[in-house]
Amino acid sequence: MAGVAVVDAAGASPCAPANASSPSEEDSVPLVALNYSVRRRLGLFLNPRAPVASDWTALAEQLGYEYLEIKHFEGKADPTESLLADWQKRCPGGATVGRLLGLLRLLGRRDVLADLGTSIEEDCKKYLRRKQQEEAERPLQVPAVDSSISRSSELQGITTRDDPLGQTVEKFDAFICYCPNDIHFVQEMIQELEQTEHRLKLCVFDRDVLPGSCVWSITSELIETRCRKMVVVISDDYLDSEACDFQTKFALSLNPGARLKRLIPVKCKSMKKDFPSILRFITVCDYTNPCTKKWFWMRLAKSLLLP
Repeated sequence: MAGVAVVDAAGASPCAPANASSPSEEDSVPLVALNYSVRRRLGLFLNPRAPVASDWTALAEQLGYEYLEIKHFEGKADPTESLLADWQKRCPGGATVGRLLGLLRLLGRRDVLADLGTSIEEDCKKYLRRKQQEEAERPLQVPAVDSSISRSSELQGITTRDDPLGQTVEKFDAFICYCPNDIHFVQEMIQELEQTEHRLKLCVFDRDVLPGSCVWSITSELIETRCRKMVVVISDDYLDSEACDFQTKFALSLNPGARLKRLIPVKCKSMKKDFPSILRFITVCDYTNPCTKKWFWMRLAKSLLLP
């Protein structure tokens, strides 16, 4: 197989690299890339004890295994496979196809390389193609949104009452997720929950957040670390809002199955569209129901006051 480095591995650590000065493509491919068929055929070559050809015990010695460890493998049905499996566990980063091939060449087992070289090369190509495909399909994530734990000055001084020097941050009882078309209902919510005996502190984006920073970074920071709960104001307009969709899904990701009762859906208007499916399993506060409207603000306030 082209590009395989010859290794002077006598007495080397099992995790030592094959050839640090001129690495080949196979040096980056872990041993797990080899399929069952190749491993079985490798055992057919190395398991038989022969006085002339180097067998699996010589390979174990080159990998740095001691006498008692080799005797342990000797009792296994397939000593070669047991050796390779143990090598993978010991050195997940050092047990590579390139190093195995280099050791086989060092041991003079060119018969193994000639017979298995094509199959091993194909396994390596399959592994590398699969890794490239996984990298290509991996979703892009804005680092600042991956976790809203403050990492930079961007998340200092984001609300009107934050300390400009970042020594203290403003905290809230609830983050209000709403569409701009529902701002009149949010204003009524402010009157009923902040300016009455409930004395709750709500985070209303258009009122409390200072302009100038990334919207996604700010909202994720507020929802995760600064607000105990989140109220989702549901209407037909909510269903068309990308910002509301992001905020709701982010909050749900922090509280799978609503176990902590952090997210409270509030239906503020009669709807022509279907209620959002991701919130159907959570109890709703329905402002549109005339039979329960008398208790609406009291129920919502008590939910937000829960620890």
